[in-house]
Amino acid sequence: QVQLVESGGGLVQPGGSLRLACVGSGFTFNWHAIRWYRQVPGKERAFVARISSHGEEIDYGDSLEGRFIISRDNAKNTLYLQMNNLKPEDTAVYYCKADDYPTWGKGTQVTVSS
Repeated sequence: QVQLVESGGGLVQPGGSLRLACVGSGFTFNWHAIRWYRQVPGKERAFVARISSHGEEIDYGDSLEGRFIISRDNAKNTLYLQMNNLKPEDTAVYYCKADDYPTWGKGTQVTVSS
């Protein structure tokens, strides 16, 4: 059974940083690209970033490259999202998802507020 568990969210002031993690199980982690998405109430989930199975290809959503950095450690079955210079508009629930599987994790809440 495919499972994805996100962690690392919290309350941070504008300009601060957080690192999110997503641990995958139930599938061959290093065979699949994995994505981060985020969602605010009343809106659809928005693409944040994608990393290929071994990290050789990376893509970011609009206006996020330069502040967000996606990475992965296949030895630990873990995906990361380093978020820097956070802004109030980054407030959302952040989810990870492996390509080729429909499973979503429960997400982790990020709140950027003074």
